[in-house]
Amino acid sequence: MTTSAPASERHVPEAVHRRRWAILGVLMLSLLIVVLDNSILNVAIKTISTPEPIGLGATQGELEWAINAYTLVFAGLLFTAGLLGDRLGRKRVLLAGLAVFGIGSALAAESGSPVQLIVFRAVMGLGAAFVMPATLSVLMNVFERDEQPKAIGIWAGGVGLAIAIGPITGGVLLDHFWWGSVFLVNVPIVLIALVLMVWLVPDSRDPNPGRVDPIGVVLSVIGLVLLVYGIIKGGQLADFTDPTVLATIGAGIAVLVGFVVFEKRSDHPSIDVTYFKNKVFSAAMSAIALVFFALMGVTFFSVFYTQSVRGYSPLQTGLLMLPLAVAQLIFAPRARLVVDRFGNKATCTAGLLMIAAMLAAFATLDADTPIWILEVIFFFMGTGMAHIMTPTSVVIMQALPREKAGSASALSNTFRQVGGALGIAVLGSVLSAAYRNSIEDKLTLVPAGLRHTAGESIEATLGVAARLGPEGKSLITPANDAFLHAMHVTALCGAGVAVIGALIVFLFLPGRTPAPQEDEKETELVKTGS
Repeated sequence: MTTSAPASERHVPEAVHRRRWAILGVLMLSLLIVVLDNSILNVAIKTISTPEPIGLGATQGELEWAINAYTLVFAGLLFTAGLLGDRLGRKRVLLAGLAVFGIGSALAAESGSPVQLIVFRAVMGLGAAFVMPATLSVLMNVFERDEQPKAIGIWAGGVGLAIAIGPITGGVLLDHFWWGSVFLVNVPIVLIALVLMVWLVPDSRDPNPGRVDPIGVVLSVIGLVLLVYGIIKGGQLADFTDPTVLATIGAGIAVLVGFVVFEKRSDHPSIDVTYFKNKVFSAAMSAIALVFFALMGVTFFSVFYTQSVRGYSPLQTGLLMLPLAVAQLIFAPRARLVVDRFGNKATCTAGLLMIAAMLAAFATLDADTPIWILEVIFFFMGTGMAHIMTPTSVVIMQALPREKAGSASALSNTFRQVGGALGIAVLGSVLSAAYRNSIEDKLTLVPAGLRHTAGESIEATLGVAARLGPEGKSLITPANDAFLHAMHVTALCGAGVAVIGALIVFLFLPGRTPAPQEDEKETELVKTGS
């Protein structure tokens, strides 16, 4: 069992050390609302698309942008936010980010049009970008190195919990209040978090931040925004060969390559890109991106499976995902014990193989499969995630010096967000293409002008079927069958990606870390910077 370092060996002030777990609780509260809001909007989509006064009458494209405006700003500014936290002070940046997020939430709740909602969601993404990396970097500065794995495990469990309870929270609110309540609920939580943060959380910064690197910051933001926008656009069109998509993704990659070249030549880089020469560090980053690729992808198609095919409500769908959250809460804080016994390589490889197996299990689900089987799949998927998120986060955060915690956290979160966007876009594209191929020859009864729209998704087909009246009922079974086929294909593609991730971590992550008395060279496994 890990014990706290003696007072004489601590790097953290005694006053901060005594309240470290209370500080972690405040950080978890801040993290919860930011991550939760990434998923809570999904259950409100149908309500928001309803004409006024119930909703805003948003079109399909406007709904997609209401979701993606948050992700786009969030992912594009994460890295810059981490750098500013290291330079200006993490507590200041965290407080400012929470305030902006709370203001954006209040404005989004009172949106009078879809355009306003899109703009205010972008404001929320701006605030969230400054909150998420700051939580992990503050954590690294209030816990001693020996307790960091345990604290990061709890932090990672909170991420999984927030992702899973988003749909549940949204479902409960929509059962009792209007659609804006899914945003307004953030405001009192933000106020509580701000008060506790001012009271408990110490400030910290990089003591030697060096000169600001404005060119590097601008290149990183432009490159990430272009790349994520291209990924999102490809998912919307279900066509990654579209010239606009290829041009945008290509431009994003080109700008990011330019960023790397500039940083390598700069005498005051925003980030030392030579960190990626460390295979352990790079493999851990890849693992985090692939985990969220799988998680966001499976969340995307499982919502359609439970609601469109099985007929569950948004609240029931959220409750069905509880096993994923329970597994995260149980195993994420304990994953460090598994790492202590078996090492990072075995733990993360087994976790990714478990995720691959559970994704493959989705290919066995049908319209009448007992629902408890889905619950088992979600539980083991959460178990696999817990045994990847904690060890890889520890490796990444301990690979850089403590004063660079904001940069390490921002990099980790950037890879997580880009991985999640890729999961939705790529797996969503596979789902759409497979669905259209399966349903096209069943749409002969649909008027020619509606066939393209009807083939876009199972929701589109069922919507057209409802407009056709009694004649449209014959489309329901073919739509369900086509979606199940598309889900099976998509799940197997996701499983293949998870297997690739398992191979990467097996080849490059270290095995069991020898005890210090056995091997004084343990620091060669990761750059500690201490």
